[in-house]
Amino acid sequence: MTNTELPSAEQLAEEVRNWLRDNYTPLPKNPDPWTTTPERIEWLEKVLEAGYAVPTYPVEWFGRGYPNKLAKVIAQEFAAVKAPGACQDRYNIPANTTLALGTEQLKKDLLRDFLVERSRTCLLYSEPGAGSDLASVRTTATRDGDEWVVTGQKVWTSGAQTADYALLLARTDWDVPKHKGLSLFIMPMKQPGIEVRPLVQITGESHFNEVFINDAKVPHAYLLGEEGNGWRALQVALAYERSIMGDTARTSRSKKANTLIDLAREHGKLDDAAIRDQLATVLAMRELNRLNNARAKASTSTGTSSSIMSLGKLAMSKILHTEAALKTKIIGAQALLSGPENPVGDDVNFQTLNAFFTSIGGGTDQIQRNIIGERVLGLPKEPETDRDIPFRQARRS
Repeated sequence: MTNTELPSAEQLAEEVRNWLRDNYTPLPKNPDPWTTTPERIEWLEKVLEAGYAVPTYPVEWFGRGYPNKLAKVIAQEFAAVKAPGACQDRYNIPANTTLALGTEQLKKDLLRDFLVERSRTCLLYSEPGAGSDLASVRTTATRDGDEWVVTGQKVWTSGAQTADYALLLARTDWDVPKHKGLSLFIMPMKQPGIEVRPLVQITGESHFNEVFINDAKVPHAYLLGEEGNGWRALQVALAYERSIMGDTARTSRSKKANTLIDLAREHGKLDDAAIRDQLATVLAMRELNRLNNARAKASTSTGTSSSIMSLGKLAMSKILHTEAALKTKIIGAQALLSGPENPVGDDVNFQTLNAFFTSIGGGTDQIQRNIIGERVLGLPKEPETDRDIPFRQARRS
């Protein structure tokens, strides 16, 4: 598509607005975020066929070949009527990683299903002995003809109970340094040899899981990138994950939770000078983070990673903890209460506890600080005594 064929922002906005008017009806509420309803799948199919799901993708892969500035127009029109499914090229981790790194067979098999949520995915990265040092994973994939055989254990996997596929980081070579012996796959989850055990979180929910893998199979065509290039491939997937976590975060179990300002107004604290000062600080942090994330996305093309994304994720972690502390101060003694009979206190306590998810998931705050220091600020790297020796010889706990 040449620039002369591109619509103006005004033309595109009118097109999308008219299409939404003729096609969109609000979807029924789904109480389970880890599954997709038939109504949502049907709607996402419409969005995909219209070219709005991934407008920056090539035409042959459901896109329009649009630049980011036109994709933003589509996103704004969908957001105006609260319609889901547009511009997944900025946040759909499995689809974007598949487009960037997947074989033709993998894209033909799964890309559409990822975009319409007919197939849900989870992320099999962390292990009991490889969390902060993710390059030390020991789950092993061994080539056997046209497939790989996988054995190992993963932990802290969100959505594994309902996932159809997983982005799997596994070791395919133990005789090279740790970063060079990894490969990234998309592994079918509904098969013998995979056991999922839920873990109870501090919030009382069980979205996280540990996953035990024993001789599970992955088609060779489902390798993302080249064998042994898994660390680089992983950075692409992680960039999308950190972008999502830097943009949005879950702050409540309730859809009716008050905003920070409304909460202060309801509790008579909006005229308190100290509270107003802290409110202004939090709101300024959110706006700064929004601008930083927009800058990062504008400078990052599809299928690449950006260290700036770590800044957004770290900032969101700080925002969530700061907001939770401020909400606790606003509601006072109500913060000692919890449960459905005390919705305000329960909501504030949920955010206080759930904020740690953003501090840990997708790489801890400490890891993000290392990335920012080394790759953004250019500070010296921390010494790694096992970086250049065969992983088989590395010390392991």
